[in-house]
Amino acid sequence: MDDLTTGVPVAIHLETEAVQEGEAANYALDVDGQLVQMGDTFYLRYQEVSDDHPEPVPVTIKLVSNGDVVLTRSAENRLQLHFSNGKRVQARYRTPMGVLPVDTVTPLLQVRLRERPFSGEIKINYDLYAGEQLIGNYKLRLQFTA
Repeated sequence: MDDLTTGVPVAIHLETEAVQEGEAANYALDVDGQLVQMGDTFYLRYQEVSDDHPEPVPVTIKLVSNGDVVLTRSAENRLQLHFSNGKRVQARYRTPMGVLPVDTVTPLLQVRLRERPFSGEIKINYDLYAGEQLIGNYKLRLQFTA
């Protein structure tokens, strides 16, 4: 495998599905990003652009060697979600009004990485809670190829 400490360009295809209060919303994004390896941890970085945000939002997806995934969106409201298969994990949502504790429950988490060409697939189904209140159910599907 090439040296990934400096990062390699990757093509990213992302699909998300959100169900909040019975309303479903789907979102798809094709974007160029970068993959960086530090030790046995991979970082997938890209800029999320949408009609809602005129400014691109930096997103980092950390693939931890134990199989967990940490997603960080560094917008005005900084959101860091930690996904661990079958577990409930507390996360932080930093807003201008302060930090809101949110929890993720992840019934499905799959990460597959392949070499030659280096590529990967991430599947995450998760539920987001504020305290005991369910905010929504989400599905994230991401594929990348170097």
